[in-house]
Amino acid sequence: MSLRKLVTKANPNCNESEDEDGKAKRETRVALGNGSEVVLIPRFISFDRAWNWFDYLNTHVPWTRPTIRVFGRSCLQPRDTCYVASPGLPQLVYSGYQPHAYSWDHLPPLKELLEAVHKALPASSFNSLLLNRYKGGNDYVAWHSDDEKVYGSTPEIASLSFGCEREFYLKKKPGKTSQERKSDQETTSKRLKRNHDDQHSFMLKHGSLLVMRGYTQRDWMHSVPKRTKLEATRINLTFRHVL
Repeated sequence: MSLRKLVTKANPNCNESEDEDGKAKRETRVALGNGSEVVLIPRFISFDRAWNWFDYLNTHVPWTRPTIRVFGRSCLQPRDTCYVASPGLPQLVYSGYQPHAYSWDHLPPLKELLEAVHKALPASSFNSLLLNRYKGGNDYVAWHSDDEKVYGSTPEIASLSFGCEREFYLKKKPGKTSQERKSDQETTSKRLKRNHDDQHSFMLKHGSLLVMRGYTQRDWMHSVPKRTKLEATRINLTFRHVL
């Protein structure tokens, strides 16, 4: 079965067409508090154009699955990756791995996506791109924050998704909960509300754009968990600004 058929089978509602009047690009803003915010545009790129991008990325990107260090142990990263960056930027290093930085000229069509994201986010100035490919539900990304010093204290990160829709979770870091001191007299309803405020989930659909900004990386963690029954592929592009 083709990748497109697998994704369509897994996501029966993913072939909705984009409205000509631009309604499909409506955005949802979620204020996380303390200067953190998430913006979601469910249909940033129309269904058919998004499939063209998926096919290009799946075929032409020089994917690799590196060995990383997690809690002092070496393991194979549970997703494929590729890194693109403008010349002269500091080297990216995460989990003991330093990816090779391809130039934008190595994959010229990516400049079109960069321009589209900049147009949607006029105040942004992205100069690097981390690509990930999840080849089925066993591929995932564990809880983490993109709080490396090269991104600064309040980075804006734009995440563009193609292919199989996956759940994206946010939770507050320990010690960053809505109420630092929990009273013994706190009612159950208040506790449930606090727990709800400290966790959020988003469904990242084919062609969607999710933006994290402000202090989201300082105060929150995010993940894309395993979904073992899924067979289809998801490709994710995260645009970032390196200082």
